[in-house]
Amino acid sequence: MSDDGDGGRKNLRMPEDDEVFATVTNMLGANRVKVRCADGKERTARIPGKMQKRIWIREDDVVLVEPWDWQDEKADITWRYEKSEADQLRREGHIQ
Repeated sequence: MSDDGDGGRKNLRMPEDDEVFATVTNMLGANRVKVRCADGKERTARIPGKMQKRIWIREDDVVLVEPWDWQDEKADITWRYEKSEADQLRREGHIQ
């Protein structure tokens, strides 16, 4: 795709229904990470099997998480943003 002329802006995946932006704060091991969500809560998030060994998640990465309905302090990671995409989200005011 070619640049559309507005400084390299990409259409990024935005949160759907129950998803929220989050920042990875700590790697816990066993495919679990600690995240700080945009709604102000700290949660333990699970890296699903389809992402393991395909998408590497590190501390300070911006991710989308879907909190569990039955246990609000836990969540599943649904998407990870590249550094350039996270910078774009910050510029546009979606995340801090």
